[in-house]
Amino acid sequence: MLALIRKIAKPLLSVLFPSILALLITACSENEKEQEVSSTNEIHTTASGLKYEIITAGTGATPTADDSVTVHYEGTLMDGTKFDSSYDRGETISFPLNGVIKGWTEGLQLMQEGAKYKFTIPSGLAYGEQGGGSIPPNSDLIFIVELFKVEVDEGKVFLKKNKEKSGITTTESGLQYKVLLEGNGKSPSATDRVTVHYEGTLIDGTKFDSSYDRGEPIDFGLNQVIRGWTEGVQLMKEGSKYKFFIPSDLAYGAQGSPGAIPPNAALIFTVELIRVN
Repeated sequence: MLALIRKIAKPLLSVLFPSILALLITACSENEKEQEVSSTNEIHTTASGLKYEIITAGTGATPTADDSVTVHYEGTLMDGTKFDSSYDRGETISFPLNGVIKGWTEGLQLMQEGAKYKFTIPSGLAYGEQGGGSIPPNSDLIFIVELFKVEVDEGKVFLKKNKEKSGITTTESGLQYKVLLEGNGKSPSATDRVTVHYEGTLIDGTKFDSSYDRGEPIDFGLNQVIRGWTEGVQLMKEGSKYKFFIPSDLAYGAQGSPGAIPPNAALIFTVELIRVN
């Protein structure tokens, strides 16, 4: 019986072994190809001339130009001279994406949270002919950037959608308003005093102030309040009632108002202009 098994096994192995060996060689070859692909990062070029290389692909949210981001980065000149690094400072940095050089504004919108990219930014998308600090004029720059977090500006998202609604008018500054009741009295100038009733809410409906709740209107100089009010109330006539949708930069900005209004908050005010004093 043992001799029979040996007779069967020997020819079988002689057939299988070359096949197994071929499979192993193929598998090794495929692994080598995969390693070659992963170690050769393709350089992409956008229409603006920005070049980027994906070092690590992310899986999280992608920012828009209106969002704020938290990143780690290192910046060098084309000869390798390092001019800035959050890694060296030991802490990430957060900033609004529309408040930096154009190459960053464009480039980070290509990333997802968790991604690490290498950007080569032409001078025209960086600091241009002026240069900046240790960056000479007309310098192309290289940045390694890791995107950790995207913070959506809910106020800007809200205002972008709101401006498309029926009855909403948007001024050049970004102030939005809706006429609830049109008056027939006089309109104030920026230096006039006015008497109004009003209610203020956050965009989620949270009420933070109301002269109605206090049971009496308020009198103030129109040049002594937030810019959204100074501009908006001048659009009104005595007897009018308007609803204003005010961007953060026309309200309390990055500081907010402690205890009531968060930083970078868009605000909604319903205002009745009772009298121009």
